Amino acid sequence: MPLLEPKAGALRPRTGEDHSPAADRVPEARAQGTPQPLRGDLERLLGAEKVLTKVSDLVRYASDASPYRFIPQVVVLAEDVADVAAVLGYARANGRDVVFRAAGTSLNGQAQGEDILVDVRRHWAGVDVLAQGRQARIRPGTTVFRANAALAAHGRLLGPDPASAIACTVGGVVANNASGMTAGTTRNSYRTVASLTCVLPSGTVVDTADPEADEKLAHAEPELCAGLLALKAEIEADRELVARIRAKHELKNTNGYRLDAFLDGTTPVEILRGLMVGSQGTLGFLAEFVFDTLPLHRHTSTGLFFFPSLSAAAAAVPRFNEAGAMSVELMDGNTLRASVSVSGVPQDWAQLPKETTALLVEFRSPDDATRAEREQAACELLAELELVAPVASVTNQLTRDPATIASYWKARKAFVTAVGGSRPSGTTLITEDFAVPPSRLAEACEALLELQERHGFDAAVAGHAAHGNLHFLLAFDAADPGDVQRYAAFMDEFCQMAVQRFDGSLKAEHATGRNIAPFLELEWGSKATELMWRVKRLLDPTGVLAPGVLLDRDPRAHLRGLKSIPAVEALADPCIECGFCEPTCPSEDLTTTPRQRIVLRREMTRQPPGSLVGENLLASYGYDAVDTCAGDSTCKLDCPVGIDTGALMKKLRHARHSPREERNAERTARHFAQVERSARLAVAAADQLRRRLRGRRGDLGDRLLGAATGAARRAIRPDLVPEWLPEIPAPAAKRLPATSRQQAVAVYYPACVNRIFGDPDDYAGLSLPEAMVTVSARAGRPVWIPEDVTGTCCATIWHSKGYEAGNTLMANRMVEAAWRWTGGGELPLVVDASSCTLGIAEEVVPYLTQANRKLHDGLTVLDSLVWAARELLPHLTVERRVGSAVLHPTCSMRHLGDEAELREVAEACAAEVVVPLDAGCCAFAGDRGLLHQELTASATAREAAEVTARSYDTYLSANRTCEIGLDHATGNRSYHSVLQELESATRPR
Repeated sequence: MPLLEPKAGALRPRTGEDHSPAADRVPEARAQGTPQPLRGDLERLLGAEKVLTKVSDLVRYASDASPYRFIPQVVVLAEDVADVAAVLGYARANGRDVVFRAAGTSLNGQAQGEDILVDVRRHWAGVDVLAQGRQARIRPGTTVFRANAALAAHGRLLGPDPASAIACTVGGVVANNASGMTAGTTRNSYRTVASLTCVLPSGTVVDTADPEADEKLAHAEPELCAGLLALKAEIEADRELVARIRAKHELKNTNGYRLDAFLDGTTPVEILRGLMVGSQGTLGFLAEFVFDTLPLHRHTSTGLFFFPSLSAAAAAVPRFNEAGAMSVELMDGNTLRASVSVSGVPQDWAQLPKETTALLVEFRSPDDATRAEREQAACELLAELELVAPVASVTNQLTRDPATIASYWKARKAFVTAVGGSRPSGTTLITEDFAVPPSRLAEACEALLELQERHGFDAAVAGHAAHGNLHFLLAFDAADPGDVQRYAAFMDEFCQMAVQRFDGSLKAEHATGRNIAPFLELEWGSKATELMWRVKRLLDPTGVLAPGVLLDRDPRAHLRGLKSIPAVEALADPCIECGFCEPTCPSEDLTTTPRQRIVLRREMTRQPPGSLVGENLLASYGYDAVDTCAGDSTCKLDCPVGIDTGALMKKLRHARHSPREERNAERTARHFAQVERSARLAVAAADQLRRRLRGRRGDLGDRLLGAATGAARRAIRPDLVPEWLPEIPAPAAKRLPATSRQQAVAVYYPACVNRIFGDPDDYAGLSLPEAMVTVSARAGRPVWIPEDVTGTCCATIWHSKGYEAGNTLMANRMVEAAWRWTGGGELPLVVDASSCTLGIAEEVVPYLTQANRKLHDGLTVLDSLVWAARELLPHLTVERRVGSAVLHPTCSMRHLGDEAELREVAEACAAEVVVPLDAGCCAFAGDRGLLHQELTASATAREAAEVTARSYDTYLSANRTCEIGLDHATGNRSYHSVLQELESATRPR
């Protein structure tokens, strides 16, 4: 047993005296996770490493972006088609059912099941660009954002553009036929997927691009082929039905199966390709796609135009379409006024009249000439429209400015953010969409708003006006039977209104799902609905796949499984469980994601005191959630409601500390000068041992150092004692470069990590402090290093671990020193590690005394990247450039917004500069990569694979510990600071 154990019970949620267990809590019978024989059967079939069975695993996979929650019996991490076929075979033989889950961003429970849940995200990413970008072969676990990043270099993109592109996967997009702002009915998956590979419930694999696919399918599945052709003949013989099917798909419509596949396809395989799109995981597994891509028109002109009424705005929509607009987005007055709660949205929008309606209109053109033509047409149109400017922030003009355009889209996307983040604690959020003929847009908006108000819901509407596609949000308490009945009454009336009054689509782009399955027949009628049931029975005769997701005869099925949202820590309580945070999370493929960390907290809160389920969740939470969180807080940047789950994990780390640990951490801060010197001496001693033993039986020194630190970790605690890495460099020089205060135009602060660690063994250039001083002087912008920097730190060491007393002490010491060094803010403070820049500029602020906050307000803290790009580059002459450089932008750079400066400096040093498409937080996080090497290994796996796929002349970043982590991940590529490369590139010949 380690000498130091975390404080017992520290992670237990704090609940009030009136707390009572939730009705939808995981029952005690599930406390041990997956039952036998299911667990043993699947482990023998697939291997234990592919089968997740802990109750915490089942709970974290039970929630998605929908209002539903279903606890699976087991989670399978399928690695390939063979695994999927094996699971389907097992399910058929044993009367079980299977649901596939990728990103879990579906809004209607399509990624949830109560038996075998198969994760088809983790091992299913990949993009191959074909035919100079005109096509792309994509695996289903690839996010839309990642796929488009690969295509952007070729001037192409995918047709579907859902708002969740940063998180949703291509597999989910095709399975739901999701579209987005611009896809409409012509650019969606149904129209742009050229071919796909699927695994049928029988286990048969079909590649629809194979020239012999029909012959192979006829041999493997003769009854299926005959059945598909028979259904085709039956549909085509019914002229009224054919007309109905065609009419239904003139609008955006993802409700039910694509019966037009029988009209558009001529062979069984062609029909199958069409049916699989939008089948929501109920007809087979979609293993791969080939998309026909579309041109990426980079010349953008955007305007946000305000109208006095809904009807006036709706009347303008077809005119913008005729003028060539790619997107026309509508926001009603309630949406505009509510959005002021989102950072960056003008506050005077709160005074907008309720009747005011805005259209966000965007034109995308292939070249400047076309853009000018479209702008001219738009200006002529605007002159004829009845526009209003009821507040000072309204301009009613087109702009080309990227920052302004981004702010407009942020306001549009604030629809979900404002309502989701401000909904009452404990309420579930439902995001719904439907479509009506565009000519009836205003009427549908007004009817929806009236219906929401009548049923007691916040009334607001937004949507893709160009396509008659409207969105609305509902928040209600799923734990309150009365609130559930209010929601049920609304849904009954809404569906009747959408279908009978407007002949609309109950699902325009979010797909049927559990919420609309009971209303499928209302929209399609009995004949078409029965055909859909026959399609299901034909392809999945034993009902293995996703029961209840698309077809359900129970009229109240949409009310089963609604999830309660118990209150948790204030930092996390606004979470709407959308999953936008997950792709950026370093621990996504190792343990848990930000969403899952919150989902697990909520389940702990649902449990009664002392329940075995709750205790087992707590037992896993320490490592799975708290220890393996990098604390980088990039989740906050992608979260629609701005939740910083990293900050919550730091608070929980603090809660686990014993008083003795807090005192020791504060003592370390108080005597950090001695600690710093000792750390440097320890690195020097280790380096000497390693060098002395290098070459003896495979780097014996590294093995001995690894054994020694491993023993210490076992004796004390793994989360406190770092583990040795062979990539740890030699120590930094004993003394920093000599500088003068007299002529300096900035104070240069070498971060403590750069005062302790030197450069990689095979790096031959100047050290970072030497390079910074030299290149700044060369540019005529000399810097000064204070003589007393030793013993100061940005405080991140304590902040990241949740040591509040040590953090507070060092934060205040750092700001007081910076104030003194900079002459009361007269000079900027330039910091040579991006994480330390972030720490001093932002993260120390909450821990400062009131007096020191005033001092901090007077400081100018600059990252070395910004210093180099703004102050050095304009005064330097590049003498030599390397051929190629690969960059690692750190998570701190994302927070600071200086990734562009990293590239700018690198482009001065190299002819070719590459940022890996899979670059993300390396999770080294100061020393977390030394405490949990498996975290950095997982976080960097995809980026490292991309980097090592070819060679580069140099490898650059701007944070020493991140560089160590990338060296470890890539086989010691000698990552170093871009400032060092700049010094070398500008050194006089």
